[in-house]
Parts: sequence; C-alpha cells; structure tokens
Amino acid sequence: MKKTTHYQLLIIPAFILLVCACSSQPIAEPTLENTPTRRNPTSTATSIPTNAPSPAATSTMTPTSTPVIAGPEVYPEGMNPLTGLMVENQELLKRHPVMVKVSNFPREGRPHAGLSSADMVFDYFIGEGTNRFLALYYGEDAEKVGPIRSGRLVDAQLVRMYQGILGYAGADQSSVNPTLINQLGNRAISQAPKTCPALCDVGDHSVFSVFADTSLLTQYYNQLEGTTDFQPDLKGMYFDSNRPKTGVAAESLMVKFNAYNIGEWQFDDIEGSYLRWIEKVAADNNLSMIPLIDRNNNELIHAENVILLFAPYTQYAPTLHDVGLWYNWNGQRVVLFRDGLAVEGVWKFVGTDHPLQFFTEAGESLALKPGKTWIIIGGLASTLEESNPGHWTFQFNLP
Repeated sequence: MKKTTHYQLLIIPAFILLVCACSSQPIAEPTLENTPTRRNPTSTATSIPTNAPSPAATSTMTPTSTPVIAGPEVYPEGMNPLTGLMVENQELLKRHPVMVKVSNFPREGRPHAGLSSADMVFDYFIGEGTNRFLALYYGEDAEKVGPIRSGRLVDAQLVRMYQGILGYAGADQSSVNPTLINQLGNRAISQAPKTCPALCDVGDHSVFSVFADTSLLTQYYNQLEGTTDFQPDLKGMYFDSNRPKTGVAAESLMVKFNAYNIGEWQFDDIEGSYLRWIEKVAADNNLSMIPLIDRNNNELIHAENVILLFAPYTQYAPTLHDVGLWYNWNGQRVVLFRDGLAVEGVWKFVGTDHPLQFFTEAGESLALKPGKTWIIIGGLASTLEESNPGHWTFQFNLP
C-alpha cells in the first residue's frame, strides 16, 4: 500500500521568482486548483554567487529506528536495488525495468503523468533550450505515463545500462531510431497502433496525446519475446539512510537549461526529500515558480536524491545530441543532493549493461538515501554555484 504523505494536502500559494530582466514588477501569484499541500516553501532569487561553501545544515529529521544500509553488491531479498526500498510485490523485480520518454516541452503538456511513481528519472538537454525526461519504473508501475515524445541517442546507452525496455513515440529515422533498434532490438517499443493498449495515442494525434501503461508495456514485450520472467543484474548503487557526515548545506537547487526553462528542488526537512518546482510563463513573459505535480495522483514530485552528473555532449544538429556515458572509466564529476546537503563525488561507467556507479572523491561508494533518485545530466561546461548560503544554481552549458 502506498504511503500517504503531506504532499497530498492543499498547497499554500507558490512563491514568486522573477527571472526576466525585461521587467522588475512582480507578477500575480498563480492560482492552483486541487493541488497538493505542504507547508509554504521558501526560496531566494539568484544573486551574485559566493565562493565560500556554507556550513553543513543541522538536520531536523527524526532518525529511523532501523537504519538501512545496502549495496553496492548485495541487497536483502525483496529490496529494489535502484531505490534501496523493499518492494511489496516482489514479482515486479523479475522483469526488465520499463523506461519511458516523457515530454517537458511544450508546456501545454504539463502537468506530467506518472513521474511520482518512477524509481529514477533522467533529465537531459535535447536542444534549443529544452530538456526531456526518461522515467524508469521497476519496483512500481504507473497506469498512465506521459505525454510521451521521441527517443534520443542517449536513450540507447541508458536503457542498455539499466537493462530496460524503452517506450517512446518515434525518433529521427536517419540516425536515432536505427541506433535504438540496433542497441535494444525488441526492447525499443515505439508507439504504433499495434502497441495499444500498452502505448497509445489516446487523443488527437498531437504531441500531448501519447501515453503508456508500464505494466502493459511489460506484458507487450513479454509477448514479443515469448517469455515471462527476467532477473536483471542492477547492482551498483549503495544506500545508507544515515545522514552524511560530510557535505555543505543545500536547501535548494535551481536548474537552468535556459532563461525560460527552469526547475527548482527545495529540501523539505519534514519529509527528508527534495520537492520539485517548475517555471510558469505569464503573457508578459515574466516567470513564476509553481509546484510540479503528477496529474495521476495530485502528488508533488519529490526525490530523496537529486544528482547532478557532468558528461560530454556532442552536438550534431540543434536538436540532435549524444552524451558520452559509455566508456567513462576514469570518472567525471557528480554532485549528490540529499538530506539538505550537497556532497561531491565521481560517477563511472562499469559496463554497457550495468548501471552507473557513484563514488566519493576518496573512491568509496557514494551513499544514496533510500528512495527515489532524479539524475540531471549536464554538459562538462555546466556550472554549479552557491547563489546564497545553502542555495545553489546549476546552469547547463554545452559541451
């Protein structure tokens, strides 16, 4: 049974953040109907960054009676190796993870469906200032995920590494789709009449009308392959529910793909998770930040771990990129946000069919908090700066 949290109460009106230099006048607070509630979050507008790290924040969370420590090689029976949480229906672990492409632009497709049920979400640049999500479902299913959009080259790497099946709505036929088919075979499932009801256009054949059912996608793939059970090897992530003893204060993380594409993660010390906010653009082009909810259950999107992963992008065209995830044996920078702290580390590739692994700067396994993880893939030239004590701003840059 899924736990009911205080995310699902009535929300206090959102705070306003001005990011448009063309106007200094505040805009009206957005009115949200039937939205989740939680206590009023706080945030500060970005300002000139400081170089000195702020001191580690003091935790106000109540310690758990039985700390969870698991991985990176061995997990208790029934534990999801991608979340560090026990799974009620352990049969779900005997399958390929289901990975679904979810649109973030155009904004008219928001709020998204099904993101709150994902174990992990990969968030990356797709060109012209926009980003897209690849949501992974393993320990839990979602009856409706979307709106679904086209595949990208990096999906072939990510889906291989997590031994998943990919649900998407078409792809560039000259390079992307052949790559997906070559790397994934039948595990690349693009929307077509035959894929319904697992992956369907349920509306007017627009960019907002394609959705998936993750359980039915598993069934569809199993019918193609003539198999029912598959036990993926997903070890590699290390979980420790104890709060890290190192790190600097990180009450919030603002993520900017461009001036009009902004997300923000705010740490909620009651739940011990980061809550997701997203930009809303008014008619006069001023921006405000509003809670990002899941249209399926009215739950505010949250993650116990938010990871900034720095990797090289290769741009072939304004909306055609690849990301160098494979063969990163030596490691690249990663920053883990958990428990109100930012912890520096390194991510590494360990195999084409093995998940990403995260390490401390000393080479030990980087401890994630049991729960959901959101991974933002930034270019190597991206920046992370502390705009105010405990408030961080990430600016995406190529390559």
